[in-house]
Amino acid sequence: MVVTGLSGAGKSSILRVLEDLGFESIDNPPLSVLEEVVREGGSVPVAAGVDARTRGFDSEGLLGLLQRLRETPGIAPQLLYVTAEEPVLLRRFSETRRRHPLAPGGSLGSRVADGIAREEALLGGLRDAADLVIDTTELPLPELRRMVERRFRVVEGNGMAVSVMSFAYPRGLPREAELVLDVRFLRNPHYDPLLRPHTGHNAAVAAYIKADPEFGPFWQRMTALLDPLLPRYAAEGKKYLTVALGCTGGKHRSVLLAELLAAHLAAQGWRVDLSHRELDAAGRQAAAAGDRPTGPEAAGQDTATGATAPSTHPGREAPPCTA
Repeated sequence: MVVTGLSGAGKSSILRVLEDLGFESIDNPPLSVLEEVVREGGSVPVAAGVDARTRGFDSEGLLGLLQRLRETPGIAPQLLYVTAEEPVLLRRFSETRRRHPLAPGGSLGSRVADGIAREEALLGGLRDAADLVIDTTELPLPELRRMVERRFRVVEGNGMAVSVMSFAYPRGLPREAELVLDVRFLRNPHYDPLLRPHTGHNAAVAAYIKADPEFGPFWQRMTALLDPLLPRYAAEGKKYLTVALGCTGGKHRSVLLAELLAAHLAAQGWRVDLSHRELDAAGRQAAAAGDRPTGPEAAGQDTATGATAPSTHPGREAPPCTA
């Protein structure tokens, strides 16, 4: 696993997580040394940080190295590119008082911006060639760690990992999504005062959404689209695919559809990671504020039905598909 990208975007943090997952982690090895390490490393997975600081760095040289390794039996190299928007990178360098490696004259203002521009030019086409791009602009460090753990915990095998997530359109499209499905056409539980406080995990909310005459036909057409599509992506060598389902609040319709789709894909043998962007963010905010629920909510029990809601913890198996 070659980890590259912009300075300040989180490459070092990702390398530390990969090391915890069992990878042999190497930061900034010369490309010639990296090739030797990989070829002689046996079955131990290697994670190497390679960027503009690397001695003899050349983006074309790195792509050539990866191609040579792909032609070697038993080696399956992957390229992970980490990025973030410039204002966020500037803020991070300002807060940490670190120098940008390509802006040695200073750590603030336009000099860092110039360094970012030089680095983007040096990295060339690595982002387009990457197997996976992670944008950390709005990704807190704990969530970045969880994302890397979910995606790379299983290091053996070359199958495609599928991420299914729910989100709210007003908060913007998920940066990592390759396929986006809009489910705002389904009837909205938000307008039912009894259902509004609950989420798509609630049995009454699920029944309300499924009672929409358009739900069944949509589910059939969606799975008819995805079922043959995913094997074709995998056959083309794609290692990661993110399918995002969005609604207005990211709380009811998209949550239910994401749960059902994750269960459907897992039943077909795909390695599936399930997450709910808005619900996960709300949970982090509540925890940070010390707002820890007590009573039925603390155990995941739905106060309207008495049922226990399925776990939304990333990486856990999704509930059975009932559509």
